[in-house]
Amino acid sequence: MTKRERVIAAFKGRETDHVPVCFWKHVPPEQWEDEDFIKAQVDFYRETDVDFMKLSADKFFGWPHPVLQNLQSSEELYKMTPLGADHPHIRGPIERTKKLIKELNGECCALYVVFCPLSYMRLEIGYDKMMEVIRQDPEAVKFACKAIGEDVKALIKGLIQEAGCDGVMYSVQNAEVDRFTYDEYREWVTPSDKDVLEYANSISDMNAIHFCGWEGVPNRLEVWEDYKAPVVSWARFVEKLDVKEAKKQFGCTVWGGFDNRLGTLLYDGTKEEIQAETRRLIAEGTKTGYMIGPDCSIHDELPLERIKWVIEAARSI
Repeated sequence: MTKRERVIAAFKGRETDHVPVCFWKHVPPEQWEDEDFIKAQVDFYRETDVDFMKLSADKFFGWPHPVLQNLQSSEELYKMTPLGADHPHIRGPIERTKKLIKELNGECCALYVVFCPLSYMRLEIGYDKMMEVIRQDPEAVKFACKAIGEDVKALIKGLIQEAGCDGVMYSVQNAEVDRFTYDEYREWVTPSDKDVLEYANSISDMNAIHFCGWEGVPNRLEVWEDYKAPVVSWARFVEKLDVKEAKKQFGCTVWGGFDNRLGTLLYDGTKEEIQAETRRLIAEGTKTGYMIGPDCSIHDELPLERIKWVIEAARSI
């Protein structure tokens, strides 16, 4: 199998010749300009030889809407309207990704990370303000998320249909068990989450959902039970949910297995230990419906050689 054939088969739940592997990391600010950014992403791909690429959104986090600048009260959120498909915050990542995909030259599948609307708002105004305004007036936040969601759909359309991404990695967040109740999340957050997800699924069958556990607090996973995509990326060590359990719970191909946090096996283990864990994960996940990856972004402190150890082990089975 080629890399593309292997990953497409995994997304479709078919058996692969070996389990695909994909790790990812952020690009530092000093490399955010197009040429340097593209080089950083392509160099990571070439050095590690991962089976597919999760493309970063660095430089284009947050949502630079004028209403969100120095936001004082929830009432202001009712002034939110979409930025529009021609806004630099939408065109910028599309144009940059178009160049990046050209550099990859069809060798592998590529997914671009896209966040749910509430996370784009949070990345702009911070957790404290997000929680303040949603407690003041959840309908105002829902209104704002709908506007952001229209822009996110325009971004997804451009990334897939114009830039050439195979799909998106849709990162849903804010479901930590200590943040919202089940009913609050489903009422306040789910509508905009699913509006964007369902649009992405309407134009590509190669999307993954990232049930993000980057805060280190377990998520209320049941709020995402009806979020559907061919692949789910989950935080194994945050959720305390092993591969076999994840496959059963999510009912699709799952992507994960390694703790991304400093001080864990991936960073401190020997080659023998890391490769033994790779083999154990594959024995549990099998070559059908499983892809190896991290709980979330790896840190710069991780030598890329360690990712190659995982890939070497995966390709030997």
